[in-house]
Amino acid sequence: MLLELNQNPLTPHSSASSVREQALFHLLLGELMAARWRQGRHDIEVLKSEVDRSGYDIVLEANGVLRHIQLKSSFFGSAVRHVTVSTRLLEKPSGCVIWLEVDQRTLAFERYFWFGGQPGERLPDLGSKVSRHTRGNSSGQKPERPMHRDLGKSCFSTLSGADELLVKLFG
Repeated sequence: MLLELNQNPLTPHSSASSVREQALFHLLLGELMAARWRQGRHDIEVLKSEVDRSGYDIVLEANGVLRHIQLKSSFFGSAVRHVTVSTRLLEKPSGCVIWLEVDQRTLAFERYFWFGGQPGERLPDLGSKVSRHTRGNSSGQKPERPMHRDLGKSCFSTLSGADELLVKLFG
């Protein structure tokens, strides 16, 4: 369905955010699997978490490297300058964060951002900036989220695409 001419282009992003999240997940997997295919390698395993409690969204394995990945996204050109990362990701072997900037109309990937260590290494330090809830409580305060840290865009490396992302993930 095409957007109506007078419809705000951001409306579907809030009303169908879980659909957008699943679409981005599948688009990223497609990009990574196609890039792996071009390399002549077909050894990638994909595991998806049913519950968002352990700090990661997906687990990928290739080249004998297991990666617990937290996925983040924002619109290309948006004012978003940080993302919230679960400290539980620090407990996982080779944890990392992939932040995708996407076209808000087409969901095409515009830029890839990476935060993580070398394959086989744990996630680098997340810093000390404790995240806050995005919505206020009954008294209007936004309480801290002690198990989450705000990670600025400057902490991330900008990648050229899925091929470079594969190198970061699996060497």
